[in-house]
Amino acid sequence: QVQLVESGGGLVQAGGSLRLSCAASGIFFSITDMGWYRQAPGKQRELVAAITSGRSTRYGDSVKGRFTISRDNTKNTVYLQMNSLKPEDTAVYYCNAERRSPSYDYWGQGTQVTVSS
Repeated sequence: QVQLVESGGGLVQAGGSLRLSCAASGIFFSITDMGWYRQAPGKQRELVAAITSGRSTRYGDSVKGRFTISRDNTKNTVYLQMNSLKPEDTAVYYCNAERRSPSYDYWGQGTQVTVSS
């Protein structure tokens, strides 16, 4: 059974930092591409950051220079370090695990991040 368990969300003031974690089980983590997405009320889910099995990274334009994605294959965990948080970063953040061959695409349950002004 595949599980992606996010943690680390919460309430923070603008300018503050949070680190999200996503612990994966039931997948071959080291060969899986991982990502963080977010969805704010009334908006579509959007990519925040992604890291491939080869550790290539990409970021959404709105978080470049402020957020950093990383992975620890020994712990089957992906992290999202979020600095200089803004109120517009407020959203539910979801962890994603994806692989093309064999094909699978899994989502975590989400963790709320709220940034107060």
